[in-house]
Amino acid sequence: MSASLSTPLDTFTAIEERRSIKTFKDEPIPSDILRRLVELTVAAPSSYNLQDWRIVLVQSKEQKQTLAEAAFGQQQVLEAPVTFVFAARATAWRDESLMEQIYQTALEREAWPPKTVDYFREAIPQFQENLGPKTREYAVKDAMIAATHTALAAQAMGLSTCYMNGWQEDKVKEVIGAADDPDLAIALLLPVGFAAESRKNPGRLPLSVNVFVDRLGNGFGA
Repeated sequence: MSASLSTPLDTFTAIEERRSIKTFKDEPIPSDILRRLVELTVAAPSSYNLQDWRIVLVQSKEQKQTLAEAAFGQQQVLEAPVTFVFAARATAWRDESLMEQIYQTALEREAWPPKTVDYFREAIPQFQENLGPKTREYAVKDAMIAATHTALAAQAMGLSTCYMNGWQEDKVKEVIGAADDPDLAIALLLPVGFAAESRKNPGRLPLSVNVFVDRLGNGFGA
């Protein structure tokens, strides 16, 4: 299937048809489609709208080679025209200029009234300080949510993806120029491109096995 912004899949179909693709065609993603994919990625929600993900699109042959080496030689990084590296900045909330930009944008859009912005100016630092070392975990969660948006939007456009959790964080950070940044965490890698294979749905466990009502053990639909 070729990507088409004019006839995207509906959300339900994109969710049902998405598979992790390991081999990709040697075919570039049109620039307008890639840009739209990035826009849909950053439309994802984040805690307090911090937008604390830092996303690097690895596209050059040299960068793909070094990234593949950091991912134990997995070929999908080399084959896909672009791999989204989802990183997370645990200290994004400390950047006063960026936070002010977030506040002003929300005010201009009338999404947050002044009273809400004043509250967030006090509440966000308190909340983040209370999290302590869990700030990294929360930032990674935000990045993972954004990555899910990428995968589903890509599927809707006729592209394919592969969630990757097999890589060496220190080496990936070197590739994207963050080797000396202790506050940046790598959430996952997501190659994106045109599938060179088709994969069937391997199935899921019955809902009653791992979905519950009110308490564990009370299986949903049991």
